[in-house]
Amino acid sequence: MHRVCLALAAAAAVTVGAMNPALADAIDGAWCSGHGLRFAIEGPSVTTTKGLTLSGAYTRHRFSFTMPAGEADAGAPVDMVLQDETQVRVTIGSASPQIWRRCPPGIS
Repeated sequence: MHRVCLALAAAAAVTVGAMNPALADAIDGAWCSGHGLRFAIEGPSVTTTKGLTLSGAYTRHRFSFTMPAGEADAGAPVDMVLQDETQVRVTIGSASPQIWRRCPPGIS
């Protein structure tokens, strides 16, 4: 009987997990602006719109780096702060912060 109860509890946990998928609570992933820019963050590494990869200062909810040569705003500091699972606040140089969203599937 004990095994049956354990099996039922495990099945219930799987069912509940499938009904409420966990959402990402980290800044890692691909982020798109409303103006065609994008950054892809993977730990301390970021890939820019033009495909340049460099390191930055990474925490679970924040990422910052200096825009590399070859990108618009080269030399400007970039600060990204996770707002929720689907939005990040991006500040590039002295420009006003913008809200970027996770890129749709297939865009990175």
